[in-house]
Amino acid sequence: MKKALVPIIVLAVIFVGVFMYGVSIKNQAMTLSQTEQKQWADVEAAYQRRNDLIGNLVKTVQGAANFEKSTLESVVKARAEATKVTIDPSNMTPEQLDNFNKVQSNLSSSLSKLLVVSENYPELKSNTNFLKLQDELASTENTIQTQRIRFNDAIMLYNNYVMRFPNSVFAGMFGYSEKPYFKSIEGAEKPVEVEFNF
Repeated sequence: MKKALVPIIVLAVIFVGVFMYGVSIKNQAMTLSQTEQKQWADVEAAYQRRNDLIGNLVKTVQGAANFEKSTLESVVKARAEATKVTIDPSNMTPEQLDNFNKVQSNLSSSLSKLLVVSENYPELKSNTNFLKLQDELASTENTIQTQRIRFNDAIMLYNNYVMRFPNSVFAGMFGYSEKPYFKSIEGAEKPVEVEFNF
């Protein structure tokens, strides 16, 4: 009777070992997924800060007489579009991330035009609120860049973990799969052309 129990005990030990290994992979994948989702929330918070600052900047610029209305309208429109796009970090796809990046890039472009055009208005350039907002926007853009880098670092750790064999087998069973990186928009490798038509 003792000899018959040995294979059952060995199988039970193997089963428990595989089960515990699978549980540890699931727990680590969940931890890394939560880290990635937190980093995405930090990216969104940095973009939200920029959107809030842009609202204040637009109000300050509107006070300047004879300011170019079309430039302001393009910034307001781009800001509205940027606030409409949201991403669920747990189900993020490359297409969603590209769309998010595209609308944020359009906002950056409109904002750059606003800041360049503002150079034509001496009373605006000397406005302390405007100057302070410009500094805040520059700081916020640096924060956005830092948060995107940290997000990609979190994605790299997560993807390395869930794609590595044998983790990939267990991670796939629990619904964890590769997630996209935050990439620059198409054409970002080209230098920006700034024209001053004064």
